[in-house]
Amino acid sequence: MTPFPGGIDANANATLLFSLAAAVIYAFTIDMPPKLARSAVKTLAVAMLAVLASLQGGPWLLVAALTLSAIGDAFLSREGEKAFLGGLASFLVAHGLYIALYLRFGDGVGLLSAEPWRAAIAMAMAVFALAMLFALWRRVGPALRLPVSVYIAAILAMAISALTLSNFWIIGGAALFIASDGLLASEKFLLSAISPHRAWMRNAAWMLYYAAQLAITMGFLLG
Repeated sequence: MTPFPGGIDANANATLLFSLAAAVIYAFTIDMPPKLARSAVKTLAVAMLAVLASLQGGPWLLVAALTLSAIGDAFLSREGEKAFLGGLASFLVAHGLYIALYLRFGDGVGLLSAEPWRAAIAMAMAVFALAMLFALWRRVGPALRLPVSVYIAAILAMAISALTLSNFWIIGGAALFIASDGLLASEKFLLSAISPHRAWMRNAAWMLYYAAQLAITMGFLLG
């Protein structure tokens, strides 16, 4: 059974399968040197979700957010501070687009106070974001402190704005997104270079990130 009509040969289902295959291949190559083929596979995983959203007539904000995320993946697949800042900037814009998307289709921020469980999740996300900011502030260089702080604020706003929707795929995707970024930041800045935990944290961060993008995409296309 396929999620979209037309069977496995339909463009939408084939595109989704291509995206899933790229995500799995990247998971097996994540610890290899940052060569062009590895970067291409990582970029294609979410880029194909953007193509899928476009094929299925998804909101343009979703298509744009996924496209910017794929560009961010391309930057982060390379090494160096410039590539990191490029990825950070791409995802910062992507989160802005996600915020606009959620607020456009959501029921308003008043829903957070109307339903206590939403407010509780928002508070937990805020505590997690502040804890990450406190931990990272002492470990990143002075030049990165402002970009990292702005990014943390943006992803927190993205995750909280998702709570204005009633689609649990999208809410879950946003929560997975913030968890993935927490793992990624911990692996990059908080662990020692020889820590045995680096490998599993990189893999877990990727799997959570891709699951987040997939859940958000499918939430809008099938919800």
